[in-house]
Amino acid sequence: MPNQTTPAEGQLNQVFQALADPTRRAVLQRLAKGPAPVKELAEPFHMALPSFTQHLDVLEASGLVRSKKVGRVRTYRISPRRLENAEHWLAKQRRLWEQRLDQLDNYLATLKEQS
Repeated sequence: MPNQTTPAEGQLNQVFQALADPTRRAVLQRLAKGPAPVKELAEPFHMALPSFTQHLDVLEASGLVRSKKVGRVRTYRISPRRLENAEHWLAKQRRLWEQRLDQLDNYLATLKEQS
């Protein structure tokens, strides 16, 4: 049976795929300070503008940023909702693994007491 994902899982996959790239993470860090035009966002990166805009396209497709064009200037801003969804997923995973490690700790303590 093929691996099928729900729409919510698909969105989460897109977010993590977008976050996997250091250029895109750096763009998000910059946008956390406030909106910025493409030219300003691209400035610190040594790549052609079309290559850089592909990163922005991935971020926008994942829902992590939104853009607005006024005249010839396209400005991007962060869209925190998808980041919050990823944060909730990570928190859930953390609780699960903390619980499992606590159970392992208890089991090992029981074994130590028995020996």
